[in-house]
Amino acid sequence: MTHLEKDTQEKKNFDRPLFEIFASYYRPHRLLFGADMLCAFLTAAADLAFPMMTKYAIDRLLPGELYRFFLVMIGLMLLLYGVRTGFSYFVTYWGHTVGAYIEADMRRDLFNHLQELSFSFYDNNRTGQIMSRVTNDLWEVTELAHHGPEDLFISLITLLGSFVLIFCIHWEIALALLILVPLLLLHTLRSRSRMMRASKQVKARTAEINASLESSISGIRVAQAFTNESYEAVKFKRGNEGFKAAKKTYYKSMADFHCRLEFIIHILNVAVIGLGGLLIMAHKMNLAELITCNLFVSAFLQPIRRLANFVEQYTTGMAGFSRFVAIMGIEKDITDAPNARELTHVQGTIEYREVSFSYNQAVQVLEHINLRIPAGSTLALVGPSGSGKTTIGHLLPRFYEIREGSITIDGTDIRDIRLKSLRNNIGIVQQEVFLFAGSIKENIAYGRIGAADEEIIEAARRAEIHEDIMKMPQGYETLVGERGIKLSGGQKQRVSIARVFLKNPPILILDEATSALDSTTELKIQRALDALSQGRTTLIIAHRLSTIRNAGSIAVIDTQGVQEQGSHEELLARGGLYARLYAAQFLAEGGIGPGLSA
Repeated sequence: MTHLEKDTQEKKNFDRPLFEIFASYYRPHRLLFGADMLCAFLTAAADLAFPMMTKYAIDRLLPGELYRFFLVMIGLMLLLYGVRTGFSYFVTYWGHTVGAYIEADMRRDLFNHLQELSFSFYDNNRTGQIMSRVTNDLWEVTELAHHGPEDLFISLITLLGSFVLIFCIHWEIALALLILVPLLLLHTLRSRSRMMRASKQVKARTAEINASLESSISGIRVAQAFTNESYEAVKFKRGNEGFKAAKKTYYKSMADFHCRLEFIIHILNVAVIGLGGLLIMAHKMNLAELITCNLFVSAFLQPIRRLANFVEQYTTGMAGFSRFVAIMGIEKDITDAPNARELTHVQGTIEYREVSFSYNQAVQVLEHINLRIPAGSTLALVGPSGSGKTTIGHLLPRFYEIREGSITIDGTDIRDIRLKSLRNNIGIVQQEVFLFAGSIKENIAYGRIGAADEEIIEAARRAEIHEDIMKMPQGYETLVGERGIKLSGGQKQRVSIARVFLKNPPILILDEATSALDSTTELKIQRALDALSQGRTTLIIAHRLSTIRNAGSIAVIDTQGVQEQGSHEELLARGGLYARLYAAQFLAEGGIGPGLSA
Protein backbone atom coordinates (compact mmCIF):
# COMPACT_ATOMS: atom_id res chain seq x y z
CA MET A 1 0.00 0.00 0.00
CA THR A 2 1.36 3.41 -0.92
CA HIS A 3 1.30 6.26 1.57
CA LEU A 4 -1.22 8.04 -0.61
CA GLU A 5 -3.60 5.05 -0.63
CA LYS A 6 -3.21 4.57 3.09
CA ASP A 7 -3.93 8.23 3.80
CA THR A 8 -6.99 8.09 1.54
CA GLN A 9 -8.37 5.18 3.51
CA GLU A 10 -7.59 6.59 6.94
CA LYS A 11 -9.33 9.90 6.25
CA LYS A 12 -12.68 8.24 5.61
CA ASN A 13 -15.10 8.04 8.50
CA PHE A 14 -17.39 5.05 8.16
CA ASP A 15 -19.64 6.12 11.02
CA ARG A 16 -21.35 8.73 8.84
CA PRO A 17 -24.61 8.22 6.88
CA LEU A 18 -24.28 5.98 3.83
CA PHE A 19 -24.89 8.81 1.38
CA GLU A 20 -22.08 10.93 2.83
CA ILE A 21 -19.61 8.04 2.66
CA PHE A 22 -20.68 7.24 -0.90
CA ALA A 23 -20.31 10.89 -1.98
CA SER A 24 -16.80 11.07 -0.49
CA TYR A 25 -15.56 8.60 -3.11
CA TYR A 26 -16.29 11.13 -5.87
CA ARG A 27 -13.84 13.66 -4.41
CA PRO A 28 -10.63 12.32 -6.05
CA HIS A 29 -12.44 12.27 -9.45
CA ARG A 30 -14.41 15.50 -9.09
CA LEU A 31 -13.07 17.14 -12.27
CA LEU A 32 -13.97 14.19 -14.48
CA PHE A 33 -17.28 13.82 -12.66
CA GLY A 34 -18.01 17.54 -13.17
CA ALA A 35 -17.33 17.22 -16.89
CA ASP A 36 -19.64 14.20 -17.00
CA MET A 37 -22.44 16.16 -15.31
CA LEU A 38 -21.92 19.13 -17.67
CA CYS A 39 -22.29 16.84 -20.69
CA ALA A 40 -25.36 15.29 -19.08
CA PHE A 41 -26.84 18.79 -18.64
CA LEU A 42 -26.15 19.67 -22.30
CA THR A 43 -27.74 16.38 -23.39
CA ALA A 44 -30.88 17.23 -21.41
CA ALA A 45 -30.89 20.76 -22.86
CA ALA A 46 -30.75 19.34 -26.39
CA ASP A 47 -33.74 17.11 -25.62
CA LEU A 48 -35.68 20.16 -24.41
CA ALA A 49 -34.71 22.29 -27.42
CA PHE A 50 -36.05 19.81 -30.00
CA PRO A 51 -39.79 20.19 -29.13
CA MET A 52 -39.51 23.99 -29.12
CA MET A 53 -37.78 23.97 -32.52
CA THR A 54 -40.47 21.60 -33.79
CA LYS A 55 -43.22 23.89 -32.51
CA TYR A 56 -41.61 26.91 -34.19
CA ALA A 57 -41.24 25.06 -37.49
CA ILE A 58 -44.82 23.78 -37.51
CA ASP A 59 -46.44 26.88 -36.05
CA ARG A 60 -44.48 29.60 -37.93
CA LEU A 61 -42.28 28.40 -40.77
CA LEU A 62 -44.56 25.95 -42.60
CA PRO A 63 -47.77 28.06 -42.40
CA GLY A 64 -45.75 31.13 -43.53
CA GLU A 65 -44.24 29.13 -46.41
CA LEU A 66 -40.78 29.99 -45.14
CA TYR A 67 -39.40 26.80 -46.63
CA ARG A 68 -35.77 27.96 -46.83
CA PHE A 69 -35.78 28.74 -43.10
CA PHE A 70 -37.56 25.41 -42.52
CA LEU A 71 -34.70 23.58 -44.22
CA VAL A 72 -32.20 25.58 -42.17
CA MET A 73 -34.14 24.54 -39.03
CA ILE A 74 -33.91 20.90 -40.08
CA GLY A 75 -30.16 21.34 -40.56
CA LEU A 76 -29.86 22.89 -37.10
CA MET A 77 -31.78 19.93 -35.67
CA LEU A 78 -29.35 17.52 -37.30
CA LEU A 79 -26.42 19.54 -35.98
CA LEU A 80 -28.01 19.64 -32.54
CA TYR A 81 -28.37 15.85 -32.43
CA GLY A 82 -24.86 15.40 -33.79
CA VAL A 83 -23.48 17.49 -30.92
CA ARG A 84 -25.81 15.67 -28.51
CA THR A 85 -24.34 12.36 -29.70
CA GLY A 86 -20.87 13.60 -28.74
CA PHE A 87 -22.09 14.61 -25.28
CA SER A 88 -23.83 11.26 -24.92
CA TYR A 89 -20.61 9.43 -25.88
CA PHE A 90 -18.68 11.33 -23.23
CA VAL A 91 -21.33 10.53 -20.61
CA THR A 92 -21.44 6.85 -21.56
CA TYR A 93 -17.67 6.32 -21.74
CA TRP A 94 -16.24 8.62 -19.09
CA GLY A 95 -19.24 8.32 -16.82
CA HIS A 96 -18.80 4.56 -16.66
CA THR A 97 -15.07 5.10 -16.23
CA VAL A 98 -15.69 7.28 -13.17
CA GLY A 99 -17.85 4.47 -11.79
CA ALA A 100 -15.03 1.98 -12.41
CA TYR A 101 -12.54 4.30 -10.68
CA ILE A 102 -14.81 4.57 -7.66
CA GLU A 103 -15.32 0.80 -7.55
CA ALA A 104 -11.55 0.31 -7.73
CA ASP A 105 -11.04 2.81 -4.88
CA MET A 106 -13.59 0.99 -2.74
CA ARG A 107 -12.04 -2.38 -3.52
CA ARG A 108 -8.60 -0.99 -2.67
CA ASP A 109 -9.85 0.35 0.67
CA LEU A 110 -11.63 -2.92 1.43
CA PHE A 111 -8.59 -5.03 0.56
CA ASN A 112 -6.29 -2.84 2.65
CA HIS A 113 -8.73 -3.04 5.55
CA LEU A 114 -8.94 -6.83 5.26
CA GLN A 115 -5.14 -6.99 5.33
CA GLU A 116 -5.15 -5.24 8.70
CA LEU A 117 -7.84 -7.29 10.44
CA SER A 118 -6.60 -9.87 12.94
CA PHE A 119 -6.84 -13.65 12.81
CA SER A 120 -10.02 -13.56 14.93
CA PHE A 121 -11.96 -11.92 12.06
CA TYR A 122 -10.98 -14.71 9.66
CA ASP A 123 -11.77 -17.32 12.31
CA ASN A 124 -15.40 -16.14 12.23
CA ASN A 125 -15.92 -15.35 8.52
CA ARG A 126 -15.83 -17.72 5.57
CA THR A 127 -13.57 -16.96 2.63
CA GLY A 128 -16.37 -17.18 0.06
CA GLN A 129 -18.46 -14.61 1.92
CA ILE A 130 -15.53 -12.21 2.12
CA MET A 131 -14.87 -12.71 -1.60
CA SER A 132 -18.48 -11.83 -2.34
CA ARG A 133 -18.02 -8.50 -0.50
CA VAL A 134 -14.93 -7.69 -2.58
CA THR A 135 -16.33 -8.73 -6.00
CA ASN A 136 -20.11 -9.11 -6.45
CA ASP A 137 -21.26 -6.40 -4.06
CA LEU A 138 -18.93 -3.75 -5.44
CA TRP A 139 -19.57 -4.58 -9.09
CA GLU A 140 -23.09 -3.14 -8.87
CA VAL A 141 -21.72 -0.04 -7.16
CA THR A 142 -20.06 0.86 -10.49
CA GLU A 143 -23.43 1.15 -12.20
CA LEU A 144 -24.85 3.21 -9.34
CA ALA A 145 -21.78 5.46 -9.16
CA HIS A 146 -22.12 6.29 -12.86
CA HIS A 147 -25.84 6.12 -13.64
CA GLY A 148 -27.10 7.30 -10.26
CA PRO A 149 -26.02 10.97 -10.30
CA GLU A 150 -26.36 11.17 -14.10
CA ASP A 151 -29.91 9.75 -14.20
CA LEU A 152 -31.00 11.82 -11.24
CA PHE A 153 -29.50 15.04 -12.64
CA ILE A 154 -30.79 14.59 -16.21
CA SER A 155 -34.21 13.57 -14.93
CA LEU A 156 -34.59 16.63 -12.72
CA ILE A 157 -33.39 19.02 -15.46
CA THR A 158 -35.66 17.44 -18.08
CA LEU A 159 -38.68 17.23 -15.80
CA LEU A 160 -38.41 20.80 -14.58
CA GLY A 161 -37.56 22.14 -18.05
CA SER A 162 -40.42 20.23 -19.70
CA PHE A 163 -42.88 21.33 -17.04
CA VAL A 164 -41.89 25.02 -17.36
CA LEU A 165 -42.11 24.97 -21.17
CA ILE A 166 -45.45 23.13 -21.14
CA PHE A 167 -46.70 25.68 -18.61
CA CYS A 168 -45.69 28.46 -21.02
CA ILE A 169 -47.66 26.78 -23.83
CA HIS A 170 -50.75 25.81 -21.80
CA TRP A 171 -51.04 25.93 -18.04
CA GLU A 172 -53.98 23.48 -18.10
CA ILE A 173 -51.73 20.70 -19.48
CA ALA A 174 -49.04 21.57 -16.93
CA LEU A 175 -51.61 21.40 -14.11
CA ALA A 176 -52.70 17.88 -15.18
CA LEU A 177 -49.08 16.75 -15.15
CA LEU A 178 -48.56 18.40 -11.76
CA ILE A 179 -51.36 16.25 -10.34
CA LEU A 180 -50.17 12.95 -11.83
CA VAL A 181 -46.38 13.22 -11.36
CA PRO A 182 -46.53 13.19 -7.51
CA LEU A 183 -48.30 9.82 -7.82
CA LEU A 184 -45.23 8.57 -9.69
CA LEU A 185 -42.87 9.92 -7.05
CA LEU A 186 -44.94 8.46 -4.20
CA HIS A 187 -45.00 5.05 -5.89
CA THR A 188 -41.22 5.23 -6.45
CA LEU A 189 -40.47 6.05 -2.81
CA ARG A 190 -42.76 3.31 -1.49
CA SER A 191 -41.21 0.69 -3.77
CA ARG A 192 -37.59 1.64 -3.01
CA SER A 193 -37.44 0.33 0.57
CA ARG A 194 -39.15 -2.94 -0.37
CA MET A 195 -36.73 -3.54 -3.25
CA MET A 196 -33.76 -2.62 -1.01
CA ARG A 197 -34.69 -5.31 1.52
CA ALA A 198 -35.12 -7.89 -1.24
CA SER A 199 -31.78 -6.92 -2.82
CA LYS A 200 -29.94 -7.28 0.50
CA GLN A 201 -31.41 -10.75 0.88
CA VAL A 202 -30.21 -11.68 -2.62
CA LYS A 203 -26.68 -10.51 -1.78
CA ALA A 204 -26.66 -12.46 1.47
CA ARG A 205 -27.74 -15.61 -0.40
CA THR A 206 -25.11 -14.99 -3.09
CA ALA A 207 -22.44 -14.73 -0.40
CA GLU A 208 -23.60 -18.05 1.08
CA ILE A 209 -23.39 -19.73 -2.33
CA ASN A 210 -19.88 -18.33 -2.88
CA ALA A 211 -18.81 -19.60 0.53
CA SER A 212 -20.28 -23.05 -0.17
CA LEU A 213 -18.69 -23.15 -3.63
CA GLU A 214 -15.26 -22.10 -2.30
CA SER A 215 -15.45 -24.76 0.40
CA SER A 216 -16.58 -27.50 -1.99
CA ILE A 217 -13.94 -26.73 -4.63
CA SER A 218 -11.16 -26.49 -2.02
CA GLY A 219 -12.25 -29.82 -0.57
CA ILE A 220 -12.95 -31.61 -3.86
CA ARG A 221 -10.21 -34.17 -3.25
CA VAL A 222 -11.67 -35.06 0.13
CA ALA A 223 -15.17 -35.28 -1.34
CA GLN A 224 -13.99 -37.65 -4.08
CA ALA A 225 -11.90 -39.70 -1.68
CA PHE A 226 -14.99 -40.33 0.48
CA THR A 227 -17.32 -40.55 -2.58
CA ASN A 228 -19.44 -37.74 -1.11
CA GLU A 229 -20.03 -35.86 -4.37
CA SER A 230 -23.80 -36.35 -4.07
CA TYR A 231 -23.75 -34.96 -0.52
CA GLU A 232 -21.88 -31.86 -1.74
CA ALA A 233 -24.41 -31.50 -4.57
CA VAL A 234 -27.28 -31.58 -2.05
CA LYS A 235 -25.55 -28.93 0.09
CA PHE A 236 -25.06 -26.70 -2.91
CA LYS A 237 -28.63 -27.27 -4.10
CA ARG A 238 -29.91 -26.15 -0.69
CA GLY A 239 -28.03 -22.86 -0.99
CA ASN A 240 -28.99 -22.46 -4.64
CA GLU A 241 -32.67 -22.89 -3.80
CA GLY A 242 -32.36 -20.17 -1.16
CA PHE A 243 -30.77 -17.92 -3.78
CA LYS A 244 -33.61 -18.61 -6.23
CA ALA A 245 -36.22 -17.81 -3.59
CA ALA A 246 -34.50 -14.52 -2.75
CA LYS A 247 -34.22 -13.63 -6.44
CA LYS A 248 -37.93 -14.37 -6.96
CA THR A 249 -38.83 -12.06 -4.10
CA TYR A 250 -36.68 -9.30 -5.58
CA TYR A 251 -38.04 -9.76 -9.11
CA LYS A 252 -41.61 -9.75 -7.75
CA SER A 253 -40.96 -6.38 -6.12
CA MET A 254 -39.30 -5.13 -9.31
CA ALA A 255 -42.18 -6.33 -11.53
CA ASP A 256 -44.73 -4.71 -9.25
CA PHE A 257 -42.77 -1.46 -9.36
CA HIS A 258 -42.29 -1.35 -13.14
CA CYS A 259 -45.84 -2.41 -14.07
CA ARG A 260 -47.47 0.22 -11.88
CA LEU A 261 -45.00 2.79 -13.15
CA GLU A 262 -45.75 1.98 -16.80
CA PHE A 263 -49.49 2.19 -16.10
CA ILE A 264 -49.15 5.69 -14.61
CA ILE A 265 -46.89 6.75 -17.51
CA HIS A 266 -49.50 5.67 -20.07
CA ILE A 267 -52.17 7.51 -18.12
CA LEU A 268 -50.07 10.63 -18.59
CA ASN A 269 -50.20 10.18 -22.38
CA VAL A 270 -53.96 9.63 -22.32
CA ALA A 271 -54.47 12.64 -20.03
CA VAL A 272 -52.50 14.97 -22.32
CA ILE A 273 -54.24 13.78 -25.50
CA GLY A 274 -57.68 13.93 -23.84
CA LEU A 275 -57.19 17.34 -22.26
CA GLY A 276 -55.55 18.70 -25.41
CA GLY A 277 -58.48 17.48 -27.50
CA LEU A 278 -60.95 19.25 -25.19
CA LEU A 279 -58.92 22.48 -25.43
CA ILE A 280 -58.90 22.25 -29.26
CA MET A 281 -62.67 21.75 -29.19
CA ALA A 282 -62.95 24.85 -27.05
CA HIS A 283 -60.68 26.74 -29.49
CA LYS A 284 -58.13 27.36 -26.74
CA MET A 285 -55.38 25.30 -28.37
CA ASN A 286 -54.20 24.59 -31.90
CA LEU A 287 -52.82 21.37 -33.37
CA ALA A 288 -49.21 22.58 -33.39
CA GLU A 289 -49.40 23.26 -29.65
CA LEU A 290 -50.86 19.79 -29.00
CA ILE A 291 -48.08 18.16 -31.05
CA THR A 292 -45.50 20.19 -29.12
CA CYS A 293 -47.06 19.20 -25.78
CA ASN A 294 -46.96 15.56 -26.85
CA LEU A 295 -43.29 15.91 -27.72
CA PHE A 296 -42.67 17.41 -24.32
CA VAL A 297 -44.59 14.58 -22.68
CA SER A 298 -42.31 12.14 -24.54
CA ALA A 299 -39.34 14.10 -23.22
CA PHE A 300 -41.11 14.10 -19.86
CA LEU A 301 -41.50 10.33 -19.83
CA GLN A 302 -37.85 9.59 -20.59
CA PRO A 303 -36.60 11.03 -17.27
CA ILE A 304 -39.39 9.20 -15.46
CA ARG A 305 -38.08 5.95 -16.87
CA ARG A 306 -34.58 7.07 -15.93
CA LEU A 307 -35.82 7.58 -12.39
CA ALA A 308 -37.29 4.09 -12.45
CA ASN A 309 -33.92 2.68 -13.52
CA PHE A 310 -32.26 4.82 -10.85
CA VAL A 311 -34.48 3.27 -8.17
CA GLU A 312 -33.49 -0.24 -9.30
CA GLN A 313 -29.79 0.67 -9.45
CA TYR A 314 -29.99 2.45 -6.13
CA THR A 315 -31.54 -0.55 -4.37
CA THR A 316 -28.97 -3.04 -5.69
CA GLY A 317 -26.01 -0.65 -5.54
CA MET A 318 -26.70 0.70 -2.07
CA ALA A 319 -27.42 -2.81 -0.78
CA GLY A 320 -23.92 -3.77 -1.89
CA PHE A 321 -22.47 -0.51 -0.60
CA SER A 322 -24.09 -0.96 2.81
CA ARG A 323 -22.45 -4.39 3.08
CA PHE A 324 -19.15 -2.77 2.08
CA VAL A 325 -19.56 -0.11 4.79
CA ALA A 326 -20.49 -2.79 7.35
CA ILE A 327 -17.18 -4.60 6.89
CA MET A 328 -15.21 -1.32 6.65
CA GLY A 329 -16.78 -0.33 9.96
CA ILE A 330 -15.26 -3.32 11.77
CA GLU A 331 -12.68 -1.89 14.11
CA LYS A 332 -9.19 -3.38 14.06
CA ASP A 333 -8.79 -5.06 17.43
CA ILE A 334 -4.98 -5.04 17.12
CA THR A 335 -3.49 -1.60 16.49
CA ASP A 336 -0.33 0.35 17.23
CA ALA A 337 -0.33 2.22 20.52
CA PRO A 338 0.05 6.03 20.15
CA ASN A 339 3.59 5.86 21.53
CA ALA A 340 4.58 2.62 19.80
CA ARG A 341 8.20 2.48 18.64
CA GLU A 342 10.38 0.52 16.26
CA LEU A 343 12.05 -2.66 17.48
CA THR A 344 15.78 -2.17 16.90
CA HIS A 345 19.00 -3.88 18.03
CA VAL A 346 17.08 -7.00 18.98
CA GLN A 347 18.80 -9.30 21.46
CA GLY A 348 15.78 -11.61 21.64
CA THR A 349 14.94 -12.17 25.30
CA ILE A 350 11.25 -13.12 25.40
CA GLU A 351 9.12 -13.27 28.52
CA TYR A 352 5.49 -14.25 29.03
CA ARG A 353 4.17 -12.92 32.35
CA GLU A 354 0.82 -14.12 33.70
CA VAL A 355 -0.55 -14.37 30.16
CA SER A 356 -4.20 -15.38 29.80
CA PHE A 357 -6.12 -15.67 26.55
CA SER A 358 -9.50 -16.81 25.23
CA TYR A 359 -10.92 -16.79 21.71
CA ASN A 360 -14.21 -15.79 23.25
CA GLN A 361 -15.32 -15.01 26.77
CA ALA A 362 -16.75 -18.50 27.29
CA VAL A 363 -13.70 -20.71 26.66
CA GLN A 364 -10.34 -19.93 28.33
CA VAL A 365 -7.45 -21.27 26.24
CA LEU A 366 -4.46 -20.05 28.26
CA GLU A 367 -4.40 -19.08 31.91
CA HIS A 368 -1.55 -17.36 33.77
CA ILE A 369 1.26 -18.59 31.50
CA ASN A 370 4.79 -17.69 32.63
CA LEU A 371 7.71 -18.42 30.31
CA ARG A 372 11.14 -16.92 29.78
CA ILE A 373 13.36 -17.51 26.75
CA PRO A 374 16.83 -15.96 27.12
CA ALA A 375 18.31 -14.27 24.06
CA GLY A 376 19.79 -16.75 21.61
CA SER A 377 18.33 -19.81 23.33
CA THR A 378 15.73 -22.36 22.24
CA LEU A 379 12.53 -23.20 24.08
CA ALA A 380 10.36 -26.09 22.93
CA LEU A 381 6.66 -26.30 23.79
CA VAL A 382 5.16 -29.76 23.99
CA GLY A 383 1.94 -31.15 25.32
CA PRO A 384 -1.36 -32.76 24.37
CA SER A 385 -3.37 -31.47 21.41
CA GLY A 386 -5.54 -28.53 22.33
CA SER A 387 -3.30 -27.43 25.20
CA GLY A 388 -2.59 -24.03 23.58
CA LYS A 389 0.96 -24.50 22.25
CA THR A 390 0.25 -22.93 18.85
CA THR A 391 -1.75 -20.16 20.52
CA ILE A 392 1.29 -19.20 22.61
CA GLY A 393 3.27 -18.86 19.38
CA HIS A 394 0.51 -16.79 17.75
CA LEU A 395 0.44 -14.33 20.64
CA LEU A 396 4.10 -13.30 20.22
CA PRO A 397 3.63 -11.56 16.81
CA ARG A 398 0.21 -10.32 18.02
CA PHE A 399 -1.90 -12.35 15.63
CA TYR A 400 -4.27 -12.34 18.60
CA GLU A 401 -4.36 -9.90 21.52
CA ILE A 402 -3.82 -11.24 25.03
CA ARG A 403 -6.57 -10.67 27.59
CA GLU A 404 -4.34 -10.43 30.67
CA GLY A 405 -0.65 -10.22 31.47
CA SER A 406 2.14 -9.12 29.18
CA ILE A 407 4.65 -10.41 26.62
CA THR A 408 7.97 -8.60 26.34
CA ILE A 409 10.92 -8.66 23.97
CA ASP A 410 14.12 -7.34 25.57
CA GLY A 411 11.97 -5.89 28.35
CA THR A 412 9.62 -3.97 26.01
CA ASP A 413 5.94 -4.91 25.94
CA ILE A 414 5.03 -6.06 22.42
CA ARG A 415 1.99 -3.74 22.58
CA ASP A 416 4.43 -0.82 22.72
CA ILE A 417 6.18 -1.93 19.52
CA ARG A 418 4.97 -1.01 16.06
CA LEU A 419 3.17 -4.03 14.66
CA LYS A 420 5.08 -4.08 11.37
CA SER A 421 8.40 -3.74 13.18
CA LEU A 422 7.46 -6.54 15.58
CA ARG A 423 6.56 -8.97 12.81
CA ASN A 424 9.57 -8.01 10.69
CA ASN A 425 11.77 -9.38 13.46
CA ILE A 426 9.94 -12.71 13.78
CA GLY A 427 10.17 -15.59 11.32
CA ILE A 428 7.47 -18.27 11.31
CA VAL A 429 7.30 -21.71 9.79
CA GLN A 430 3.76 -22.92 10.33
CA GLN A 431 2.35 -26.41 10.52
CA GLU A 432 -0.09 -25.80 7.66
CA VAL A 433 2.03 -24.53 4.78
CA PHE A 434 0.43 -22.01 2.43
CA LEU A 435 2.01 -21.31 -0.94
CA PHE A 436 0.75 -18.67 -3.35
CA ALA A 437 -0.23 -19.77 -6.85
CA GLY A 438 2.97 -18.47 -8.45
CA SER A 439 6.46 -19.76 -9.07
CA ILE A 440 8.79 -21.36 -6.51
CA LYS A 441 11.04 -18.32 -6.80
CA GLU A 442 8.16 -15.95 -5.96
CA ASN A 443 7.15 -18.05 -2.97
CA ILE A 444 10.66 -18.11 -1.51
CA ALA A 445 11.15 -14.39 -2.25
CA TYR A 446 8.03 -13.70 -0.17
CA GLY A 447 10.35 -13.95 2.82
CA ARG A 448 12.02 -10.71 1.70
CA ILE A 449 10.48 -8.91 -1.26
CA GLY A 450 13.16 -7.70 -3.66
CA ALA A 451 15.82 -10.24 -2.66
CA ALA A 452 18.45 -11.02 -5.28
CA ASP A 453 18.38 -14.33 -7.15
CA GLU A 454 21.61 -15.40 -5.45
CA GLU A 455 20.05 -14.86 -2.01
CA ILE A 456 16.97 -16.86 -2.98
CA ILE A 457 19.12 -19.75 -4.21
CA GLU A 458 21.23 -19.67 -1.04
CA ALA A 459 18.07 -19.80 1.09
CA ALA A 460 16.84 -22.78 -0.93
CA ARG A 461 20.20 -24.55 -0.47
CA ARG A 462 20.05 -24.09 3.29
CA ALA A 463 16.48 -25.40 3.31
CA GLU A 464 17.63 -28.53 1.40
CA ILE A 465 15.25 -27.79 -1.52
CA HIS A 466 17.66 -26.43 -4.18
CA GLU A 467 18.47 -29.82 -5.73
CA ASP A 468 14.77 -30.70 -5.98
CA ILE A 469 14.07 -27.39 -7.70
CA MET A 470 16.85 -27.84 -10.25
CA LYS A 471 15.37 -31.20 -11.27
CA MET A 472 12.07 -29.51 -12.18
CA PRO A 473 11.47 -28.53 -15.85
CA GLN A 474 11.42 -24.76 -15.25
CA GLY A 475 13.65 -24.71 -12.19
CA TYR A 476 12.91 -21.77 -9.92
CA GLU A 477 10.24 -20.55 -12.36
CA THR A 478 8.20 -23.75 -11.86
CA LEU A 479 4.60 -22.93 -10.96
CA VAL A 480 3.48 -24.53 -7.70
CA GLY A 481 -0.26 -24.55 -8.52
CA GLU A 482 -3.15 -23.64 -6.25
CA ARG A 483 -1.93 -23.78 -2.64
CA GLY A 484 1.22 -25.55 -3.86
CA ILE A 485 -0.66 -28.62 -5.07
CA LYS A 486 2.06 -29.51 -7.62
CA LEU A 487 4.66 -29.99 -4.89
CA SER A 488 4.95 -32.80 -2.39
CA GLY A 489 4.27 -32.14 1.27
CA GLY A 490 7.96 -32.17 2.08
CA GLN A 491 8.79 -29.81 -0.79
CA LYS A 492 6.12 -27.34 0.30
CA GLN A 493 7.45 -27.41 3.85
CA ARG A 494 11.01 -26.80 2.69
CA VAL A 495 9.94 -23.88 0.48
CA SER A 496 8.28 -22.32 3.52
CA ILE A 497 11.47 -22.90 5.53
CA ALA A 498 13.50 -21.25 2.76
CA ARG A 499 11.34 -18.15 3.21
CA VAL A 500 12.50 -17.88 6.80
CA PHE A 501 16.13 -18.43 5.83
CA LEU A 502 15.74 -15.53 3.42
CA LYS A 503 14.02 -13.30 5.98
CA ASN A 504 16.80 -14.01 8.48
CA PRO A 505 15.00 -12.72 11.58
CA PRO A 506 16.43 -12.61 15.13
CA ILE A 507 13.42 -14.52 16.53
CA LEU A 508 12.06 -17.80 15.14
CA ILE A 509 8.78 -19.62 15.69
CA LEU A 510 8.79 -23.16 14.35
CA ASP A 511 5.27 -24.58 14.55
CA GLU A 512 5.61 -28.29 13.71
CA ALA A 513 8.19 -27.19 11.13
CA THR A 514 9.14 -30.73 10.09
CA SER A 515 5.73 -32.37 10.43
CA ALA A 516 5.30 -33.00 6.68
CA LEU A 517 8.71 -34.56 6.10
CA ASP A 518 9.88 -38.14 5.86
CA SER A 519 12.50 -39.31 8.34
CA THR A 520 15.48 -38.81 6.00
CA THR A 521 14.43 -35.31 4.95
CA GLU A 522 13.50 -34.48 8.52
CA LEU A 523 17.06 -35.12 9.67
CA LYS A 524 18.41 -32.83 6.92
CA ILE A 525 15.99 -30.05 7.75
CA GLN A 526 16.55 -30.47 11.46
CA ARG A 527 20.27 -29.87 10.94
CA ALA A 528 19.45 -26.80 8.83
CA LEU A 529 17.06 -25.49 11.46
CA ASP A 530 19.63 -26.09 14.18
CA ALA A 531 22.12 -24.04 12.17
CA LEU A 532 19.53 -21.31 11.60
CA SER A 533 18.73 -21.20 15.32
CA GLN A 534 22.32 -20.48 16.28
CA GLY A 535 22.45 -17.04 17.87
CA ARG A 536 18.69 -16.58 17.50
CA THR A 537 15.89 -16.89 20.00
CA THR A 538 13.79 -19.84 18.89
CA LEU A 539 10.36 -21.01 20.02
CA ILE A 540 9.63 -24.54 18.82
CA ILE A 541 6.11 -25.93 18.96
CA ALA A 542 6.41 -29.67 18.59
CA HIS A 543 4.33 -32.79 18.72
CA ARG A 544 7.06 -35.25 17.76
CA LEU A 545 9.33 -35.19 20.77
CA SER A 546 12.25 -36.67 18.85
CA THR A 547 12.72 -33.32 17.11
CA ILE A 548 13.29 -31.27 20.27
CA ARG A 549 15.51 -33.45 22.46
CA ASN A 550 18.42 -31.05 21.97
CA ALA A 551 16.42 -27.93 22.82
CA GLY A 552 17.97 -25.86 25.60
CA SER A 553 14.71 -25.94 27.55
CA ILE A 554 11.42 -27.80 27.13
CA ALA A 555 8.12 -26.55 28.59
CA VAL A 556 5.27 -29.01 28.98
CA ILE A 557 1.87 -27.36 28.47
CA ASP A 558 -1.59 -28.70 29.17
CA THR A 559 -4.98 -27.06 29.68
CA GLN A 560 -3.92 -25.99 33.17
CA GLY A 561 -0.83 -24.13 31.91
CA VAL A 562 2.91 -24.84 32.21
CA GLN A 563 3.29 -28.08 34.16
CA GLU A 564 7.00 -28.80 33.75
CA GLN A 565 10.09 -27.14 32.35
CA GLY A 566 13.65 -28.32 31.94
CA SER A 567 15.99 -30.21 29.63
CA HIS A 568 15.07 -33.48 27.98
CA GLU A 569 17.07 -35.52 30.49
CA GLU A 570 15.72 -33.59 33.49
CA LEU A 571 12.11 -34.06 32.44
CA LEU A 572 12.59 -37.78 31.77
CA ALA A 573 14.19 -38.22 35.18
CA ARG A 574 11.28 -36.38 36.79
CA GLY A 575 8.83 -39.03 35.52
CA GLY A 576 6.01 -36.57 35.01
CA LEU A 577 3.82 -35.60 32.05
CA TYR A 578 6.75 -35.26 29.63
CA ALA A 579 8.02 -38.72 30.49
CA ARG A 580 4.56 -40.17 29.88
CA LEU A 581 4.23 -38.38 26.52
CA TYR A 582 7.69 -39.54 25.50
CA ALA A 583 6.96 -43.12 26.47
CA ALA A 584 3.69 -43.07 24.54
CA GLN A 585 5.44 -41.84 21.39
CA PHE A 586 8.29 -44.30 21.91
CA LEU A 587 5.79 -47.17 21.83
CA ALA A 588 3.78 -45.68 18.94
CA GLU A 589 6.92 -45.39 16.79
CA GLY A 590 7.84 -49.01 17.31
CA GLY A 591 10.51 -48.50 19.92
CA ILE A 592 12.39 -45.77 18.07
CA GLY A 593 12.98 -43.12 20.65
CA PRO A 594 15.67 -43.16 23.32
CA GLY A 595 18.46 -43.89 20.92
CA LEU A 596 17.34 -41.54 18.16
CA SER A 597 19.44 -38.49 17.55
CA ALA A 598 17.58 -35.36 16.49
